[in-house]
Amino acid sequence: MMWDYGWHGWFLGPFAMILFWGLAIAAIVLVVRWFSPSGHGPQAARTHLDILRERFARGEIGKDEFEERRRVLGD
Repeated sequence: MMWDYGWHGWFLGPFAMILFWGLAIAAIVLVVRWFSPSGHGPQAARTHLDILRERFARGEIGKDEFEERRRVLGD
């Protein structure tokens, strides 16, 4: 007895496999980039005092200005 399946299932099979592997590889790349320490993932919010300390460390503001701004900000 012949069931006459023919070529009906073979037409989209290779395309579905390429699509599957492309999506799988893209998902792996995104997960690796998300959890890498290069800064692509979620970042902790910097506080106003952190920014003030960075500016002081870079020399953008002096010690007196740093102390004054820190006092004004309430820390």
